[in-house]
Amino acid sequence: MKLLHAAAVLALPVLAACIAARQVPRRSAMAAAWDARGAAAYLDGRQGWWQTWPTASRDHGTSCVSCHTALPYALSRPALAGELHETESPAAERKLLDDVRTRAVLWKDVEPFYPDQTRGIPKTSESRGTEAVLNALILAVADARRGRASDEGRAAFANMWALQFRSGDISGAWAWLNFHLAPWESDDATFFGATLAAVAVGTAPEEYAARPELEPRLKLLREYLRRQASTQGLYNRASLLWASSRLPGLLSAGERTAIVEALFSAQHADGGWGMPSLGQWKRSDGSTADDASDGLATGFVSFAMQEAGLRANDSRIASSLAWLVQHQNRATGQWTASSVNKKRDGNSDTGKFMSDAATAYAVLALTRTGVR
Repeated sequence: MKLLHAAAVLALPVLAACIAARQVPRRSAMAAAWDARGAAAYLDGRQGWWQTWPTASRDHGTSCVSCHTALPYALSRPALAGELHETESPAAERKLLDDVRTRAVLWKDVEPFYPDQTRGIPKTSESRGTEAVLNALILAVADARRGRASDEGRAAFANMWALQFRSGDISGAWAWLNFHLAPWESDDATFFGATLAAVAVGTAPEEYAARPELEPRLKLLREYLRRQASTQGLYNRASLLWASSRLPGLLSAGERTAIVEALFSAQHADGGWGMPSLGQWKRSDGSTADDASDGLATGFVSFAMQEAGLRANDSRIASSLAWLVQHQNRATGQWTASSVNKKRDGNSDTGKFMSDAATAYAVLALTRTGVR
């Protein structure tokens, strides 16, 4: 067990009793058992570092939106604000939203994240498709918080739909960055990107998903996700489970149950999941990835399951939440995960990328408990 504050030690027996009795843990017990403020400090620090890292710098004074650091931060930081009763957004979050809004509005004037001229064909197309989806999702989350659509959010969705494929093998989806880096920039990441688009549509306020003019676009998206679902690894299927909670018509009841049971079949005896068991990934350096439970797999799957309707009084969900509570690093506020691509130094800035995502999705899983 990681270092725990006294409050956490006192709260763990309560969580254990809840698991045994199949009861929903009291929100006060869950909040006492993990350090939300520490998680916020870690995530703010990492996003702040990302925004000053020269490699992440893009034109018009913006930064690249990464799937490992920036996107999970944008999704999880509002949940922490509610947990901590904050009245003001942190500087890193404001900067991220400003960058995304700038790039959405100046879409035709900003350089793609990775132009063909410097990274080779088809990186411009991949960059545009990826960024369009990420921008739409991030601004949909921001707009949903305030309950109305913004001009920047509408621009982001217009950019996204303009780049949706309407024919071919990936009809209904978007070109997606592929640097052969799993799970978000790999051969099978196009499916993941399409699930994020579905989440964006289903998250946007003012009943955006019900607009008649979107029906042909959504038909293509649903058809793509349903057509490709059976060939996906567990990580992508967990993402589809999440998307299905936001946008109806992606999964039948039977398909949803099949994904849930497949995910539970990969759950470890300690209540967690390990990233290597969620996909068919091989490390490029020949090293073997440890399949022990980690923060990213456990946080992401626990969050997706809860979004899809599973409650914390399911003993399997309760045990995964207890795993998360027990494995936060109290010295840093983070949850850890290691690369599925090659062995990295987990203490280096680039070696923390998977832990950035792990911390964000762990936060989403823990704050999701008891909500709605």
